[in-house]
Amino acid sequence: MNKKDKKTEPNGIGFGFFLKTVFVASVIILLAGIKIYIANQIYYESRRVNYIEREVVSLREEKLLLEAQLEQQKYKNRINDTTFIIDTPPDPAILKQGGKND
Repeated sequence: MNKKDKKTEPNGIGFGFFLKTVFVASVIILLAGIKIYIANQIYYESRRVNYIEREVVSLREEKLLLEAQLEQQKYKNRINDTTFIIDTPPDPAILKQGGKND
């Protein structure tokens, strides 16, 4: 056998295998980066949603408090209106007539 007739096999890994490995690794890294980005965005959006939900709850409580205060003011106003009518002195024109019927 001559040295020319012998087929030589490459030692180690070939250039094509290296490129495929680098391509697969970069795709995996890209997909992992996208996953991390989306997970972070979901986290920050959920924080915003929780903040807004807390605001809604506090505003509802404040609304109930203000409605109760409004009802108290309406009640006081009704009571004060009736006492104003009762406490007012009689009309002087009626007093001048002295109960005389013409």
